[in-house]
Amino acid sequence: MTMIDALNAPEAENPHGVSVRKLHATKHVAANLITLEPGQALKLHKTPVDAFFYILEGQGTVEIGGERRTAPPNTLIPSPAEIPHRLLNESQGIVRVLVVKTPGPTESGKLL
Repeated sequence: MTMIDALNAPEAENPHGVSVRKLHATKHVAANLITLEPGQALKLHKTPVDAFFYILEGQGTVEIGGERRTAPPNTLIPSPAEIPHRLLNESQGIVRVLVVKTPGPTESGKLL
């Protein structure tokens, strides 16, 4: 059995310049932990697969297809493939989000 300490998993380089920890990746699914400091945001982008965001900590702002909403902890937000989206931290505290993509992407997302 494998157990991963999500907060101490290695950070992955990414075009957004934020903390991304790759927790799990197979051809079927990928799971990442994103931590956004106050004022940080992902750049607007789209991915080739469906995803969902689960807000673990803080008040995250999610923008999908031009619609923007603030989400409290324990909120799940589906994000369809090929729809522009991003996560933002417009709060004064840390925001942690579990991002799950399915199937596991075979190509990178595209910045817009």
